[in-house]
Amino acid sequence: MEEPENERPVAGPPATGREPDGAGARDSSSPPSGLPAAVDDRAEAQVGPARPSTATSGEQSEPTGPAATNKPRIGDTRPAPPPKPLRASAQGVDEGAAALGAGGPGEPGRTRSRSRGGRSRAQDAGTVVVDALAIGRKERDDAVDAGRADVGRVNGGRAESAREDGAADDGGAERRSARRRRGGRDRKRSTGRYLICVHVQPGLSHIAILEGRSLAQHFVSRAQDEVSQIDGNIYVGRVQNVLPGMEAAFVDIGIPKNAVLYRGDVRYDTDDVEAGSARGAGPRIEEVLRPGQLILCQVTKNPIGAKGARLTQEVSLPGRFAVFVPNSDAVGISKRLGDTERRRLRRIVDAVRPAGHGLIVRTAAEGTTEEELRRDVEGLLQQWRAIEQAAARTNIPTLLYREPDLAVRILREELNSDYRGVIIDDLALYQQVRDYVDAVSPELSDRVEYYDIRAEGQPIFDRYHVHEQLHKALDRKVWLPSGGSLIIERTEALTVIDVNTGKNVGKSNLEETVFRNNLEAAEEVARQLRLRDIGGIIVIDFIDMEVRENREKVAAALRTALARDKTRTQVFDISELGLVEMTRKRISEGLIESLSHECQVCHGRGFVLDASGM
Repeated sequence: MEEPENERPVAGPPATGREPDGAGARDSSSPPSGLPAAVDDRAEAQVGPARPSTATSGEQSEPTGPAATNKPRIGDTRPAPPPKPLRASAQGVDEGAAALGAGGPGEPGRTRSRSRGGRSRAQDAGTVVVDALAIGRKERDDAVDAGRADVGRVNGGRAESAREDGAADDGGAERRSARRRRGGRDRKRSTGRYLICVHVQPGLSHIAILEGRSLAQHFVSRAQDEVSQIDGNIYVGRVQNVLPGMEAAFVDIGIPKNAVLYRGDVRYDTDDVEAGSARGAGPRIEEVLRPGQLILCQVTKNPIGAKGARLTQEVSLPGRFAVFVPNSDAVGISKRLGDTERRRLRRIVDAVRPAGHGLIVRTAAEGTTEEELRRDVEGLLQQWRAIEQAAARTNIPTLLYREPDLAVRILREELNSDYRGVIIDDLALYQQVRDYVDAVSPELSDRVEYYDIRAEGQPIFDRYHVHEQLHKALDRKVWLPSGGSLIIERTEALTVIDVNTGKNVGKSNLEETVFRNNLEAAEEVARQLRLRDIGGIIVIDFIDMEVRENREKVAAALRTALARDKTRTQVFDISELGLVEMTRKRISEGLIESLSHECQVCHGRGFVLDASGM
């Protein structure tokens, strides 16, 4: 039985100029004239699917050239050396691609065969094969910018030759940056840490923010809700009554329950205050406001329970990159930005800030140009002028400005390059969000996607496991990875979180077990506060730790975890009893309140009295 060509032993003495050292010998002769010097000592690269050999049984030919010494022979005790990775210059790439299939001078169309179970090898010294995987995208871009050559790609074993560009492209980097700003055409798949999923029901919208695969935040928005979801709206209100003892005034803004305006949120003109009445701490509220007076005000906190909405006369209009503060000289830049970026934005703010108005630059403005910031500020200035005109025409409590839909509002506050996508299962809302992102951040518009339930076969929250995590977020008990647990209880005055070891029995000693359990609890407490949107006074009962250093480490871990929360928090050190007192700003009702209603039997107490025992 005849052996295939690639497995037959090489007969006769080794070729001239080679050491008779078996399969690992190297060719000591000079490289062929047709091979670039940059690749003269490289091993042959894999070509892909090999073409079947056309040689007949009587026409078996012996391999010649450098490839003959690198092929394993029968009886060898060591394998052939692996081929080295090939990184050729653009010139060598073109020459190698042109030589592919040529077989060298005078041997057009020479065929190659594949060994059984082995690798396909080039059998001519003039053949250079370039694997497209060996040349990264960055190197190809650099080759284009330098004007050297477009790298030929190998796809399915066939090389595609590229043409010389000719002239150097000095603006290549700027054009690539512009392409990314216009929609990221250079990127095949969006990458990021966060994902926003929007599920729309009749009269209700759910917005879930996923961090990796974990549910980080969940918002509920009810359609046409002009009573409970009014945060950020601007009204013309009428003062109903002023309470000097409470230093507050109640204002009718056109909703069933009056809103409250505290003295610290009142704006006034010193000329309107009687001489001598103003003291060092400022005028009293009854000296500034009077019943029946019309004022321009903005809602800063939604009504919660029996409390009405909270108002301020320090009106502000948020944009994508800046917050516009009318009739103010306030200028600020987000503290989350670096010092160098803050100095750059400070120079831009001085150039774009309208006279007589304040401006606060947001974290999203990082890397923006002066033109982008100016366009954002001019749009906000036009909005304010329209509000002023509408306020001048009315003499009754009226809504002047309504915040956009919750999904758009969250995107305005959150969306940046850290988000890998925004997926919406409602076509109308998808079009609205896509138009908004196209206008303010066109480089991120391709990350907004429409989720077709009929094509996907399952709801969006089932697809991304949001429902499962949402039900767990409504439980009073939360399990920790090591077996410990948290018990979360809400009261009228505060929220209490109790940390337990549960099933966590540890391995070394009690102090170490308690310390590790408390570290896990600190991370999970910060996550639950964001997810459940718990605000007000919060008391955390950690398990007692004897070592002071361990208590300090747990407190530091809690502060670090809370740093990712954009809602303002204040944390105090762990007491000797293991208690941590903290506050978190309450803006709206929590997650449980937005998805539930009070029980008509127990009225929220959680138990029913036994009438027979009383």
